[in-house]
Amino acid sequence: MSLSEKKFNKVLTGILVVVVVGIVLVGAVFGRSIVEKIIKNKEAQEAVNEFDNRIASRATRSSTSQNATNEVENLTFDPNLFANETTQEQSSNSIRAKQTYKGYAVAGKIEIPKTKLNMVVLDRSTKESMEIAVGIAYGPGLNKVGNTVILGHNYRNGDFFSDNDKIEEGDPIYITDSETGTKVKYTVYNKYVAGSDEFDYATRDTAGKREISLSTCTDDVKSRLIIWAKED
Repeated sequence: MSLSEKKFNKVLTGILVVVVVGIVLVGAVFGRSIVEKIIKNKEAQEAVNEFDNRIASRATRSSTSQNATNEVENLTFDPNLFANETTQEQSSNSIRAKQTYKGYAVAGKIEIPKTKLNMVVLDRSTKESMEIAVGIAYGPGLNKVGNTVILGHNYRNGDFFSDNDKIEEGDPIYITDSETGTKVKYTVYNKYVAGSDEFDYATRDTAGKREISLSTCTDDVKSRLIIWAKED
């Protein structure tokens, strides 16, 4: 084998080593990102399950309390009655206690059938909170009269508000608030792209109705995809 051939083989071997190492590193990073996404989605689903369980428990207690009120005339004095009431009140307070998710208060839950989104809504939108869920950026609060803006990231991978571009006028959005446990249906009636410095959509007059606005970024960092929806 000539000297030039040996040099060529060494260069070729070096290139192959670099390529193999690169593939291994890329695979490791890609694999790690997949695992992180699985864990993140699992945690988000657990938060939704906890929210649903809290609302269901509250509804059960409300029904039980109403039945007890209807039968109060049939009660006879029980020395343990007040102790039982205290225990029940403590349990009720536990159910009503504010749910938190990774240190942030949960204001409610949002469901968008078109994009298959089902996740908790945090009571605020900060740089840190938006990494874990969508949150309220402006307004009176979930299911309250007026316009409440819900802000979420567009990760372009199906997470959070990534698929909001698929939402169309007439599509339903469901909001359940943690304060009352009420689930309200909203119907989309406007969708457009606005500049990142525009905010008039948030302060609009809703004429005494409950409305929500979903806001997320587009591929252009200087613009936002805005969706309006009003209660049925």
